[in-house]
Amino acid sequence: MCTAAVYQTKNTYFGRNLDLEFSYGESIAILPHNYPLNFRHTSPLTHHHAIIGVAYITPDSTGQDYPLLYDAINDQGLGMAGLNFVGNAILRDPVNDPSHPVDNITQFEFLPWILGQCSTVAEARKLLAHINLCNTPFNTNLPPSELHWIIADVKDCIVVEAIADGLHVYDNPVKVLTNNPPFPEQLFALNNYRHLSPTVLDNTFLPSVDLNIYSRGMGSLGLPGDLTSQSRFIRASFTRAHSISPDDPESSISQFFHILHSVDQTRGLCELGDNKYEITVYSSGYNLNAGVCYYTAYDNHQITAVDMHRVDLEGSALVKFPMLTTEQINYQN
Repeated sequence: MCTAAVYQTKNTYFGRNLDLEFSYGESIAILPHNYPLNFRHTSPLTHHHAIIGVAYITPDSTGQDYPLLYDAINDQGLGMAGLNFVGNAILRDPVNDPSHPVDNITQFEFLPWILGQCSTVAEARKLLAHINLCNTPFNTNLPPSELHWIIADVKDCIVVEAIADGLHVYDNPVKVLTNNPPFPEQLFALNNYRHLSPTVLDNTFLPSVDLNIYSRGMGSLGLPGDLTSQSRFIRASFTRAHSISPDDPESSISQFFHILHSVDQTRGLCELGDNKYEITVYSSGYNLNAGVCYYTAYDNHQITAVDMHRVDLEGSALVKFPMLTTEQINYQN
């Protein structure tokens, strides 16, 4: 289970919680302009937009490190993240029909395919118009994941879902995405909470009776707090919509992590059997304007940053930084 969001102050911030019962040992990966992006069913990109993101890095069939990206942005200010969409996602066999040419892109290639070529959501829409998301596995041990995706820039935000009746691209006015159900149903559920407010509302229940305001925050009474994906969508949408912070990057990224952490998964609350529990493995936040990746981990609440512009973006080698996952405690005495 996961939650993704976009938050805007002077700059635009994009990121997500990755909620699973274990970590693959994620790293922060930087793919410079000349790092070759090879694809299973179409031509490679030998020169492309530079990309920074969170990835599981594993050898490919040639023995070279390959970054399986979970979420990432490029140096043009476009961000993208894949979230679990189990039971609804439908990937298809590669198609070879000269009368209707398509780009056959595997699920694990989708992020670098879009971010390597597109500067904006509008450009991504053009590629999406002729893409076939394929069911080709990375290898026998890593089958395709069932995902849907959020794509955002400083102006626009969309959701991409490959389901039984084809590929759908939805405008995302709330700039939040979780898992199931499909995005139109997630969005429709907000109608049930249209009365919520960050301020205390007038007594319309029994105006003739003096009903006491006994606590702060009563305008949000009824906001879901459970761990389901639909409830997290509602809670994160409310929190993001009403969040306020100064415009500077430090205050903004701090506020962005407060949004994501409002729907954290805590070990012990979501039991999966065999002594396994879902947790928020990490939370990522990207400054789309500056090309900086920030993150926290379940056992490391300190915000750590990796700046893509502090490496050689004209290089051809993958750059990787191991994610810091142990708590960084600052002793003041």
